[in-house]
Amino acid sequence: MRITMIGAGYVGLVSGACFSDFGHEVVIVDTNEDRVKGLERGEIPIYEPGLDELVARNREEGRLSFTTSLAAAMPRSEAVFIAVGTPARRGDGFADLTYVYGAAEEIARTLSDPCIVVCKSTVPIGTNREVLRRIRAARPDATIDVASNPEFLREGSAIGDFKRPDRVVVGAESDRARDVMRKLYRPLSLNETPILFTGLETAELIKYAANAFLATKITFINEIADLCEAVGANVQEVARGIGLDRRIGPKFLHAGPGYGGSCFPKDTLALVHTARAAGAPTRIVETVVAVNEARKKAMAERIVEELGGSVAGKAIAVLGVTFKPNTDDMRDAPSLAILPALAAAGARIRAHDPEGMEEAAKLIGGVEWCDGPYHAAEGSDALVIITEWDAYRALDITRLRRLMQGTAFFDLRNIYKSAEVEACGFRHFGVGLGRPGGVAAVPDPAAAPRAGFG
Repeated sequence: MRITMIGAGYVGLVSGACFSDFGHEVVIVDTNEDRVKGLERGEIPIYEPGLDELVARNREEGRLSFTTSLAAAMPRSEAVFIAVGTPARRGDGFADLTYVYGAAEEIARTLSDPCIVVCKSTVPIGTNREVLRRIRAARPDATIDVASNPEFLREGSAIGDFKRPDRVVVGAESDRARDVMRKLYRPLSLNETPILFTGLETAELIKYAANAFLATKITFINEIADLCEAVGANVQEVARGIGLDRRIGPKFLHAGPGYGGSCFPKDTLALVHTARAAGAPTRIVETVVAVNEARKKAMAERIVEELGGSVAGKAIAVLGVTFKPNTDDMRDAPSLAILPALAAAGARIRAHDPEGMEEAAKLIGGVEWCDGPYHAAEGSDALVIITEWDAYRALDITRLRRLMQGTAFFDLRNIYKSAEVEACGFRHFGVGLGRPGGVAAVPDPAAAPRAGFG
């Protein structure tokens, strides 16, 4: 089949490359001429493991190409995907649909053959129906249907998620649209991947509901971590204890500094605003959003507190600044709240990240970017692990202690055992690990203890 993909960003580029690897002929369209020229030279604008090889192979075999001209890409296309950004709008946090509707208008101007317009972008409920209305208003003569096909790609493992998904969700309300979408995803039938066909609004809501649920799970275990610190329990053991229940499951039960990234923050906000507008507020999701934002800010306060109430003039080594490992994405990363707060308190930040330093440098000022974790540790009074990159999971703790001036080791992802770190002369502060020796008795609720690091 011939596919046009509008948008060479994360979703469009990964989806287009994977569809071409299925054997389809894919043309990816982007208005950014520099990006298109770079892709034609084999330069991948995002970091995603395996994407460069996937793009190169399918370009070489003639199934994947790039252009700035939608008019050139449209002829013979059986499906046109809209995979443009839907960032949170300034002021109200609602999803900005400027690029989606702009793509729809451009499709209407260049449409020549019957086709299916597929929204791959994450869009609020009702958007696909509005896209169809706008195109038909501009081109009443056109033979066109729309489908909603939300993506469920995790940065760092997106290619595997696309090729071996838990499910494919398709909102389609015509036999023609359903038939085209079945053909597009036919290669997945070998893996017996479930393809769930629904109405347009249902497909749109599935995406938001899934991300809101996962964000809720993360926020829940983070609050349990605070309770663990207050009463002397261990959040990792609590998470294992509840995660072994098949109704709950172990995933997304890892305590840390809060969620970030390209999806959870904006999608939870969009769901909150959509629900309010519909007169059916999602109180749980509203609380999740508020608690997560507060948690990021509280991380810096806890570090300052554990360092004696002041970090003025102190050097702090920071390992990892992206919102998660295996990506260079800085969107809503906890580091964007933690590092500026520490710097504002007078700390000198020495940071390293395997892939995110170039992007982070555009967003965080006054940071000394280092060549590696040991370089960052040199002369530092404290070390803070924010992102759990594999490169930080087997550090030489003895070497770190020898390089550092201070003994505070803040492990915001709980990737080290307290005993092994403290055996090297550090004071280990994890998240939700409880105080050494626990507590003598359950604290008086009226005392309302403030959570700190375990």
